Amino acid sequence: MEKTKWVIDPTHSKIGFKVKHLMISNVLGNFKQFEGEVLTDGDNFENAEIKLTIDAASVDTEIADRNTHLRSADFFDAEKYPKLTFSDAKIVDLGDDTFEMKGSLTIKDITKPVKLTVEFGGIMKDPWGNEKAGFSISGKINRKDWGLTWNAALEAGGVLVGEDVKLIIDVELLKQK
Repeated sequence: MEKTKWVIDPTHSKIGFKVKHLMISNVLGNFKQFEGEVLTDGDNFENAEIKLTIDAASVDTEIADRNTHLRSADFFDAEKYPKLTFSDAKIVDLGDDTFEMKGSLTIKDITKPVKLTVEFGGIMKDPWGNEKAGFSISGKINRKDWGLTWNAALEAGGVLVGEDVKLIIDVELLKQK
C-alpha cells in the first residue's frame, strides 16, 4: 500500500510542557518552532512513521529572563544543541480512540525512550477541502535523564525546579495530496 504523508500544521498545533516551581505551583511553556511529518498506511495511524524536530531556542514561558536561562547551557544549551527530535515511534491501539506511543526523544544528543498517551480526535475536512487529523498527546519525562540537571536548593527544603516534566501536546496534521 502506498504511504500517505501528513505534516504538522503549526498554526493549529502546540508542543507544551509544565514543570513544578518551588514544589507548589507549575510553570507552563511551549516551543514556538517545530516541524514534523507522519507516514501512514492510508488513514491508519497504528503503524505510522513519525519524525518531529523542535527548535530548542524557540522555548517560550512568556518570561524573557527565564527563556534565556532555558536556552543556556544550564538547560537546553540551544546554541550547541539546536534541535530536539522524536523518532522511532511504535503505536499501539488501546481502543476507544486511545493509543500508546513509544519512541525515542533526543535532547542535547542524549536519546532515551519515552512512552506517551495519544487521544485521536478524528479526521475532518476543513472548509477549503484539506483533510486534517487531530491528536492530543500527554506524558511525563524526568528532565535529568537528558542532562537538564540545573537546580537550586530551597532554604525550607526541596528544590526550585521539579524533575518531572509533563508534556501537553496538541497536533493537527494536514494530509498531503
